[in-house]
Amino acid sequence: MIKLTNVDKQYKEHHALDNITVEFPEQETTVILGPSGAGKSTLLRAINLLERPQKGMMTIGDLTVDFSNNLSNHEILALRRKTAMVFQSWNLFPHLTILRNITEGPIHVLKQNKTVAENHAMELLEQVGLADTANRYPSQLSGGQQQRISICRALAMNPYYILFDEPTSALDPELEAQVLRVLQDLAKSQHSIIVVTHNMEFARRVADKIVFVEEGRIEFAGTSDEFFNRPTERIANFLDAMKF
Repeated sequence: MIKLTNVDKQYKEHHALDNITVEFPEQETTVILGPSGAGKSTLLRAINLLERPQKGMMTIGDLTVDFSNNLSNHEILALRRKTAMVFQSWNLFPHLTILRNITEGPIHVLKQNKTVAENHAMELLEQVGLADTANRYPSQLSGGQQQRISICRALAMNPYYILFDEPTSALDPELEAQVLRVLQDLAKSQHSIIVVTHNMEFARRVADKIVFVEEGRIEFAGTSDEFFNRPTERIANFLDAMKF
């Protein structure tokens, strides 16, 4: 499980995370929702230490850190190896083939045997319907295909949790649907997933837990059924505004 306790992140004129306490269960899909600027991506990036809170505690599996202390490089690396992040833009290495994009991390970071890493990569490509792209380059693929490759790259690292930050926001509806199908398959296979999204229908279909963030605070943390079928007045207004 990932647990944040009294986590606080403040910029000069903006309280991005305001005393956040929340849990993200294992082998479940948690979807983070909220209005623009609410702190959703900051919360997700704090888990991966791409944003460093000033206060609070975080536990990921058997590791716990206190953000009020300076973190050593060893602690940072240990925490980051527990998660893999998939961003809005896919950030593939343009000069490497798809196969090498997926195997670079396992070979050089996890020290996997090259053959083992390549076999696993091909299995992942098969799962997302892109086995025939192994020897192609990112520029030869569509945006939706590249995002599916970035998901393969994350899975190849065998992370404890996979973090998705608006993974379909840069895609047109048809390509978005391709990526969402992959995410649904991951959710069904009980990966531990945390997703920031604006797609309400996707959230309703895949979420085991919904975390609703507003002005840097957790305003709701509960089941998808509670969120969509028994909403508070504020959540009902949010869903209406999203034209759900």
